[in-house]
Amino acid sequence: MTTSSNDFFKTQVLGHPAGLFVLFFTEMWERFSYYGMRAILVIFLISTFDKGGWEWTTEKAMALYGTYTMGVYLTPVLGGLLADKLLGYRWAVIIGAFIMTLGHASMAIETEFFLYVGLGCLIIGNGLFKPNMTSMISHLYKDHPEKKDGAYSIFYMGVNAGAFLGIMLCGYIGEKVSWSLGFGLAGIFMFFGMLQFFFTQKIFGDVGLSPVKNKSEKVVEDATPANIIRDRMIVVFIFSLFTVFFWAAFEQAGGSMTIFAEKYTQRILEGNAGYSFKIIDAILTILPLGIISYVLAKLFSKTFSKYSLGNIILSLSFIIIWGIVIWKVNREFSATETEVPATWFGILNSLFIIIFAPMFSKIWESKYNLPGAVKFGVGLILLGIGFGFLAFGAQSIVTGEDFVRVSMVWLILAYLFHTLGELCLSPVGLSYVSKLVPAKWIGVMFGIYYLFIAMGNKLAGSMGGMIEKISNEYSLSTFFLIFTIVPIGMGVLISALNPIIKKLMHGVR
Repeated sequence: MTTSSNDFFKTQVLGHPAGLFVLFFTEMWERFSYYGMRAILVIFLISTFDKGGWEWTTEKAMALYGTYTMGVYLTPVLGGLLADKLLGYRWAVIIGAFIMTLGHASMAIETEFFLYVGLGCLIIGNGLFKPNMTSMISHLYKDHPEKKDGAYSIFYMGVNAGAFLGIMLCGYIGEKVSWSLGFGLAGIFMFFGMLQFFFTQKIFGDVGLSPVKNKSEKVVEDATPANIIRDRMIVVFIFSLFTVFFWAAFEQAGGSMTIFAEKYTQRILEGNAGYSFKIIDAILTILPLGIISYVLAKLFSKTFSKYSLGNIILSLSFIIIWGIVIWKVNREFSATETEVPATWFGILNSLFIIIFAPMFSKIWESKYNLPGAVKFGVGLILLGIGFGFLAFGAQSIVTGEDFVRVSMVWLILAYLFHTLGELCLSPVGLSYVSKLVPAKWIGVMFGIYYLFIAMGNKLAGSMGGMIEKISNEYSLSTFFLIFTIVPIGMGVLISALNPIIKKLMHGVR
């Protein structure tokens, strides 16, 4: 007996099917592991031996970082195909999560061989996991399209909650306790996420269990004239090209910006400033976790009788995370000195997304909605302004004199403007690919679009690795000034191209 997606809607939590929150928590722990590991990777590799690091050159560490983040965007194309043709969405998610767990465990061993093995596993596992989680939602809501936007919004909050907690906790433990424990912690919660998904998967009925069968469905031919299709594909190519410039700069967050935080930012706070930070940090740690725990309790009350083992595993993961959070807060308030971890600034992106995403959503639905090319332009300009703050703040820094430290304000402002730029550009690019490309080519074009994002990530590693060379020959301010001028210039250029792009779109808005 088969189960339709309508059965999925029988048990409700906060106005949505309980199964959505199973996906929410699975994705949350995966993002926890991904961003938690990424937050400490470069800083671990370049740290001195006495700090437990490997003393790699910045260029070598950033090259590896760029290759890894590039791989993360390339493999989902193959992962989607494997799920469609062979595995089904559900088994692709489970196998991907298990491979990623092995990857994190390998990295915790802290040898160069296991580092490469671990990163390889994370790239492969991510390829199986990432595209098929979103595909699960799409199929589960196919008979309820009116609820799909809300479902993706909730799911997106899981993404940001996981990133927020992962960077905060893995970063803290990696920097202040042990790099191995930081890498290992990421793997532990990836494993918990996989187990709760596996033992609660019956809540999805038959959705995602088998490969998609499309043989019986007729392919609707697109009646759009060839010249219009060609013009629209040109627009997709233009957007893809500018996307490379955006991600090449934006992904400095995991590399050169973390190095700037670690080496050149005043992170030791004294007196009232130190105590105020401890309070803010405690609130930022406890409040989101409290809200998510409330959602967990709601899910627990509705699904425990049917899916007790999955619920127990999920609850155990939260008991452990609460224990770590209470230990962290107590440890910081007991310490006489307040030192902000260099990785802490990485949480600001997720925090600002949670704060500003609803506002941007309202703007794009209002009369103030901007044309696609202008949104791209504004996103690039805001990104450049963010680096402008770093270029200005770094003016007093002399290369090699690590005792010169600048205010945290510059990094906070940079992350704020980078996030605002991301909200203008990132969702818009994906949206226009789906609008402009003929239905039969969408899968291929999304793959090509992600290929451009992958190129941007690799370029981010290569360019970020030049921070020491450019700083030595010119200045650190010059390094960040490059990331100021190029995005702003590209933003102005694509905004100026708006009339041409609008014409090439042939009515698509």
